[in-house]
Amino acid sequence: MTASFFSDFGLIWYLEELKKEEFRKFKEHLKQLTSHLELKPIPWAEVKKASREGLANLLIKHYEEQQAWNVTLRIFQKMDRKDLCVKVTRERTGYTKAYQDHAKKKFSHLWSSKSVTDIHRYFDQEIKQEECDHLNRLFASKETGKHPRTVVIQGAQGIGKTTLLMKLMWAWSDSRIYRDRFLYVFYFCCREMRELPAVSLADLICREWPDPAAPVTEIVSQPERLLFVIDSFEQLEADVNQPDSDLCGDWKEKRPVQVVLSSLLRKKMLPQASLLVAIKPTCPKELQDRVAISEIYEPQGFDESDRLLYFCSFFQDPKRAMEAFSLVRESQQLFAICQIPLLCWLLCTALKQEMKKGRDLALTCQSTTSVYASLIFNLFTPEGAVGPTEQSQRQLKDLCALAAEGMWTDTFEFGDEDLRRHGIADADMPTLLGTKVLLKFGERVSSYAFIHMCIQEFCAAMFYLLKSHLDHPHPAVRSVEELLVNNFKKARRPHWIFLGCFLIGLLNEKEQEKLNAFFGFQLSQEIKQQFRQCLKSLGERGDLQGQVDALVIFYCLFELQEPAFMRQVVNLLQEGSFRIVDSSDLVVSAYCLKYCYSLRKLSFSIQNVFKKEDTHSSVSDYSLVCWRHICSVFTTNGYLREVQVQDSTLSEPAFVTWCNQLRHASCRLQKLGINNVSFSGQSSHLFEVLFHQPDLKYLSLTLTKLSRDDVRSLCDALNSPAGNIEELALVNCELSPVDCEVFAFVLSKNKKLKYLNVSCNHIDEGVRHLCEALCRPDTVLTYLMLAYCCLSEQCWEYVSEMLLRNSSLRHVDLGANVLKDEGLKTLCKALKHPECHLYSLCLVKCFITAAGCEDLASVLISNQNLKNLEIGCNAIGDVGVKLLCGALTHPDCRVEVLGLEDCALTSACCKDLASVLTSSKTLQQLNLTLNALDHGGVVVLCEALRHPACALRVLG
Repeated sequence: MTASFFSDFGLIWYLEELKKEEFRKFKEHLKQLTSHLELKPIPWAEVKKASREGLANLLIKHYEEQQAWNVTLRIFQKMDRKDLCVKVTRERTGYTKAYQDHAKKKFSHLWSSKSVTDIHRYFDQEIKQEECDHLNRLFASKETGKHPRTVVIQGAQGIGKTTLLMKLMWAWSDSRIYRDRFLYVFYFCCREMRELPAVSLADLICREWPDPAAPVTEIVSQPERLLFVIDSFEQLEADVNQPDSDLCGDWKEKRPVQVVLSSLLRKKMLPQASLLVAIKPTCPKELQDRVAISEIYEPQGFDESDRLLYFCSFFQDPKRAMEAFSLVRESQQLFAICQIPLLCWLLCTALKQEMKKGRDLALTCQSTTSVYASLIFNLFTPEGAVGPTEQSQRQLKDLCALAAEGMWTDTFEFGDEDLRRHGIADADMPTLLGTKVLLKFGERVSSYAFIHMCIQEFCAAMFYLLKSHLDHPHPAVRSVEELLVNNFKKARRPHWIFLGCFLIGLLNEKEQEKLNAFFGFQLSQEIKQQFRQCLKSLGERGDLQGQVDALVIFYCLFELQEPAFMRQVVNLLQEGSFRIVDSSDLVVSAYCLKYCYSLRKLSFSIQNVFKKEDTHSSVSDYSLVCWRHICSVFTTNGYLREVQVQDSTLSEPAFVTWCNQLRHASCRLQKLGINNVSFSGQSSHLFEVLFHQPDLKYLSLTLTKLSRDDVRSLCDALNSPAGNIEELALVNCELSPVDCEVFAFVLSKNKKLKYLNVSCNHIDEGVRHLCEALCRPDTVLTYLMLAYCCLSEQCWEYVSEMLLRNSSLRHVDLGANVLKDEGLKTLCKALKHPECHLYSLCLVKCFITAAGCEDLASVLISNQNLKNLEIGCNAIGDVGVKLLCGALTHPDCRVEVLGLEDCALTSACCKDLASVLTSSKTLQQLNLTLNALDHGGVVVLCEALRHPACALRVLG
């Protein structure tokens, strides 16, 4: 994309309206006109060979922009292209300018009037040049021509999506962005539009126009020059999966607003138009599936300098600003939430309130719960009063009940009836709205929402300390125990982010004092014991432990800030699984794991904390301290036997720290998974672990890239007498055929390795070395996995020889290789031999046809060692199954498990299968999923299953 792209893009649009011969004439007129007007001529050789985009570039390069447009307009007049003359004139002097003036006034007004937080006072409405450049790039088509784009802006509530869109509208109206790209940009707010009756797109455009007589026909005549900005799309609750027949292609037709906007998004209406859609918190999968999205952009909120600037602007007094900022900067949690501008305002408001009352800010900043508690209680305490009034106590209690109902019913906007049900009367509204805890929306129908989701979560948590769920008028509100269990699960409600943390954080002694002081009575202490009992139950139930997100529990305990209680409850957990995605997660995990002494299994990932190129800094040094606390669990926890680190990036210092803990004498791991881990440093540090850990029996390096040197270091460790690895998984490690030579040496020397999985590596001819090693009489390998290894035709002779001569192998997986019937015939020669001891064979997705089933049928009869055969995802059809069934009914067949999923079977083969079910004495499992069996075929199988001679136990 050239630097002058946007300045000449308008010219490109018009030059593309010219046919080939017209474009040639345009160049001739340009040559004559520049001479006539005594303009600096553009070299004719460049003009003659220039494309439309190239010519637009030349015009802008050699003339001032306005002069370039004037020249173009004069040529269009000479060519008698009056239509283009009219469009150029209107674009540069008419409707567009009038609409831009209106939009500039409107969004300048909205910038100040719509904000309840006054953030706009501290940050300039003027859009920065880097913001302009980025917004321009979002709609820079990568190909020349009129290519519409649909861009999605996603992000958490309060991160600044609407602010960005307002800045965009203001900047476009001031000709700072999209100049010559879009003639019109229309802003639609879904929160406001959802109240509308049936409308057309024309109606929506008219709503944004400065007067009722919007020239809609003229506006939509060039849809490729239109940008529709759709804010808060999730508020519409539109069904983007509705069939095309339900959508609308006519911009004049009145339909529900959800249908109109879905029709724009799905390109049923004005498909050449571009769209910019803002949605929270993330773009849903159904939208990504049904809408051609060009790009997804995530605003980053306040960076560190923005946060400091905001504190200075908010407090005005530099000394107070720096005092507050320094305390917040020391807390990873508080500093992290300040990335979201709205939450930064809430936090500053809370601290300013505490300053006015002369309180110690260090105590307020001890936890997120403390900040929100101070904020809420101060907002509900009248100005100048020592404590709350009875009315404000009641109002807060009622608000907490409303919040709890919303959290359990996924309701985040409430009507008048919802408020009345909880005792909130019309007379209460001025006070509640005055606190800014509750906001009012809508013009035709009033609706209310908490200023931010976290405020609703805080109030909902507080409800449980004030009342029992049995006292709540809505049956959906459940008990504390159910709240905690639901909150700790990985598959919890998406909006339950801080709810559990606030509930447990409010049990802190200092927060209890605030609650007691505000409400005037001693609160129940039962919840702390319920929390303990919940963790005890989770620790005792193995079926639930894998579903629990340990990080959520860690955050709750971190909020509580009671080490003694922490030691009691954290050791009730035997398994821990979590993802560290930022520094806050790292700090919280480190705080809790250093108290863990009873974990038996640990699985985690760490991202966005360390970079490979990390150098020493105060931030990275502190992160390393936290990382040491996490890694120390390998040596301080005497019960820990299994660790899996996955999807992680480690700097060299972090990697060395990790390796040092792994090879410590106190580390007694039996299973270690290092899956998709990227690290700096010598890999030999990691493989030295194998020398120092005699208990380690299982090692997985799946998705972790291994260099040639890495492979040699690993194999040296495997061949060490001190190593005891029995199972090794190297799936998708970018192994090469050359690496197989090194592994062959391991297979021939190592008498402990029983399981080797090298699937998803392009080893092809390298399999020869593995097979030759496994032909040795003293090899002990039992399981060999070679799926997706790109094995070619010549490899099957090596595999066949191995199957014939190896006496230790029990299972071989050759799935997803191009075996075909010819290769199968080669394998079957070995499989039929009496010396073949193979117990289980996987040939899934190996391009086998019905012809190959004849060889397989012969194997099933002659090889009585083979008990498990997986041949799913091969198009063997009914003919192939008939051949197999003939063998399966043979008295010498000993097959117990047969996989035939997705084998292009129909009900025509069900009689043959039924015969197997009633005659085979050994077949216990049969998989027929993903085959087109109709009702009649299923009936035949069911009758066979009821037969007294049927030995089958599992049918899939």
